[in-house]
Amino acid sequence: MPELPEVETVCRGLALRLEGRRLARVQQRRKDLRFPLPRGFVGRLEGRRVVKIDRRAKYILIHLDSDEILLCHLGMSGRMLIGIGPVLEPEPHDHIILETDDGGHVRFNDARRFGMMDLVSEASFARHKLIKGLGPEPLDEAFTGAVLAARIEGKATSIKAAILDQRVVAGIGNIYASEALFRAGLSPKRKAGTVQGGRADKLVDAIKAVLSEAIAAGGSSLRDYVQTDGELGYFQHRWAVYERETKACPGCDCDFTATGGIRRLTQGGRSTFYCPRRQR
Repeated sequence: MPELPEVETVCRGLALRLEGRRLARVQQRRKDLRFPLPRGFVGRLEGRRVVKIDRRAKYILIHLDSDEILLCHLGMSGRMLIGIGPVLEPEPHDHIILETDDGGHVRFNDARRFGMMDLVSEASFARHKLIKGLGPEPLDEAFTGAVLAARIEGKATSIKAAILDQRVVAGIGNIYASEALFRAGLSPKRKAGTVQGGRADKLVDAIKAVLSEAIAAGGSSLRDYVQTDGELGYFQHRWAVYERETKACPGCDCDFTATGGIRRLTQGGRSTFYCPRRQR
């Protein structure tokens, strides 16, 4: 599933294509995605101007001049694909097509249909069922070590599970949780409640760094992920631990033959990669 850097990359690509443009025509090629599409979906979109595009956690927010937000989630395989000119032959999994007043278009293509779209008013957005329980944004200046420490104080769950909890901090996924814990030198098995003070500061710094670098690199390319311009992201070539089981730990002076290198364990049904010597 695309993680925060991938979603941010998509938002930036969509902003270049859609901001300031009017939606001249909207094609709705099925009645539902993961959830049913809202009533009057096409009519509420056609003729509206896109004011701005931003992100909350892993959700794409397309702000319209009607004071509504087109709330989008890519799911596991969803892609926003941009192009010039009318869509003469939509692909089988092109479910929503937005055509703009300058002759361009954006296609939402989702083979597995785990993505979603909804329309919500600006006034009620913070109360939306998918938004209201989200924690702070990890890249905001207000997200500090002290904030993280307060949100996980007393938690007996693992620190890996804690930072994947969208109520603790929004938008962090499995890949970047492993990478951030590696940079912070924290074992993914450590109890979350013990990550206080300097440990929390190091972890927040690591989270911000790894997400920022991944965004700059265009996001990580996993199976179905492509950017809006069709180009793939390349951050996976910089992974320190993710999917590097048995490989030598980068930047660690431990003896590879003695430690077995990077290890993998399963937490909450997902793979975690870490160095048992570097991360405590």
